Amino acid sequence: MTLKKGKDGLAEFSIFIVGLIFGSFLNVLIYRLPQNISLINPKRSFCPSCNTQIKWYENIPLLSYSLLKGKCSKCKQLIPPIYPFIEMLTGTITVIIYSKLGLSFDFIIMAILFYVLTTLSFIDFKYKAVPDYLLIIGLLISIFYSNFSFINALLFTGAIVLLELFVTFYIQNIKYKITQDENLLTQKSMGDGDIPIVAIIGGVLGIKLGIIAIVLAAFLAIIPAIYNLLLKKDIETPFIPFLSLGLFFVFIFDNLIIRILN
Repeated sequence: MTLKKGKDGLAEFSIFIVGLIFGSFLNVLIYRLPQNISLINPKRSFCPSCNTQIKWYENIPLLSYSLLKGKCSKCKQLIPPIYPFIEMLTGTITVIIYSKLGLSFDFIIMAILFYVLTTLSFIDFKYKAVPDYLLIIGLLISIFYSNFSFINALLFTGAIVLLELFVTFYIQNIKYKITQDENLLTQKSMGDGDIPIVAIIGGVLGIKLGIIAIVLAAFLAIIPAIYNLLLKKDIETPFIPFLSLGLFFVFIFDNLIIRILN
């Protein structure tokens, strides 16, 4: 990984601020899109508790949350900490991508791609379903990355579809007959939304690194699955967040991973 830093850190700070602003916008997308709330009307953000429109100076990323002590200025209801977390996360992601790619066309493409994946991830965490058009947008954006390979994207998509077919057959037939759990009759091993993300992984990373990203995602997804099992909770584990995390980690450390493999 080649870092391209500014001499005095001013460039990184500026990029971080830009990331914070986009993070604030991602909060709007994550809240409104699943509920089919227009992004245009109302134009300004509003408190989900009292519906009071938030003034511009109350909507400055991170700063306003701190000054308001995490509460709505009108109704005094607590503002979920997930909002500043997403802003901080987006700012950090933006700086890390900039550190790898510098100020370039690829930086813009990959930053926007991971903004979309971040939005998809948090929607998937909450609703266990994501808007199809966001998946298509993410896939279309990834195509403009300079190293994107259509062949690898198609290979990964086909491989995952076949794997999903066999694993779903096992769940709905063999596992059902063993456990007699009728819920398994309609259960699928992967969500339909996972497949476009896998195509993005294959297209952006290639075969070897793409496999590592998916294996890493599967390993990370085991953690909440074990947690739910220990607590005896029958909760579906969203996979898009872990696929996105696997893609991000391998993309950032691709050169290091290649040297280890060789």
